[in-house]
Amino acid sequence: MTETPLPTLTALIVMGVSGSGKSTIAGDLAQRLGWPMIEGDDLHPPANIAKMTKGVPLDDADRKPWLEAIAARIDGWRQSGTQGVVTCSSLKRIYRDILRAGHKDVRFVYLAGSYDLLFDRMQHRKRHFMPASLLQSQFATLEVPGPDEAIAVSIDQPEAAITDDVLKELHLS
Repeated sequence: MTETPLPTLTALIVMGVSGSGKSTIAGDLAQRLGWPMIEGDDLHPPANIAKMTKGVPLDDADRKPWLEAIAARIDGWRQSGTQGVVTCSSLKRIYRDILRAGHKDVRFVYLAGSYDLLFDRMQHRKRHFMPASLLQSQFATLEVPGPDEAIAVSIDQPEAAITDDVLKELHLS
């Protein structure tokens, strides 16, 4: 039985709750693939960052302009014929639909881990506006993507193994 080839990728979106390692794994993937990377958090409107810094969870209305800004960057890659890696929590299917915008050239990589592991990581990280106190709200919002939406990779392994797993699943290694 032959495998159905994947459509050409324009964007690889590394998703998951805060503390799952999106920036680290996206950076590794971008470096190994030779693609540019966009840190999705850099596209949040200032009001969103202020809200999260105060420990207030974002709602769908807060997230919409942020998701649209990321989708616009992906569309720019598509129009220029380039490829890239993006970090974005993409917690709900409707958010992933905004980012996909009906195109099959956007793939999601879901970094899956337990609440306890992620809470511990967040307690020890520095220089990030998202406090560990918001992790529970992220898990409450998370709609775990099925295999029709994303490649799921366990974060309970070394960083290089996570990146290797993703590249193998995408047939890019």
